[in-house]
Amino acid sequence: MEMAQELHVLAVDDSHVDRKVIERLLKISCCKVTAVESGTRALQYLGLDGEKSSMGIDGLKVNLILTDYSMPGMTGYELLKKIKESSVLSKIPVVIMSSEKILPRIDRCLEEGAEEFLLKPVKLSDVKRLRDFILRGEGDDNKETEKNIKQVCSRKRKFLDDSTTQSMLSAVVTVHDIESSSPESSASSESQQPLSKQSKIG
Repeated sequence: MEMAQELHVLAVDDSHVDRKVIERLLKISCCKVTAVESGTRALQYLGLDGEKSSMGIDGLKVNLILTDYSMPGMTGYELLKKIKESSVLSKIPVVIMSSEKILPRIDRCLEEGAEEFLLKPVKLSDVKRLRDFILRGEGDDNKETEKNIKQVCSRKRKFLDDSTTQSMLSAVVTVHDIESSSPESSASSESQQPLSKQSKIG
């Protein structure tokens, strides 16, 4: 149920590292992410390559396509053109990413219909701004969608906070065990033992 309340982003990048970074940022921003490594794979997922779309498998609507510009085989610009030429998918917002600030390239992408051109490395503030942009364009149901997403984000933050607390407790236990095994701490090991057990239980 929660997945249906999240915005779905198709991220396209031939760099494995960049895909992981983008995926992480999107998930922090409460987005569902499908990451592929090429424009060809993106077309396959969207069903624009003449084959059956994998959207028929998971049934997820794509709210945004985030693609790198420089990729082997098919550039982000070429992927953008194919999407905008599709009568079915042309309304899906497409954002281009690049590590190079080349003004003619930026202008060409914007003229072809790209919503925005982001310079790498992409920041969390960029992703959150794109999410807000999508929500504003979702129509009459955008308020309910935004409310659902905020609820999901709140639950995720609580989970992350709990995980962080647990990690800190584990670190405290580890440091304490190391100190307890050192000769300097042998004299006080008896007084430290209950604290160690309490920490492990917690």
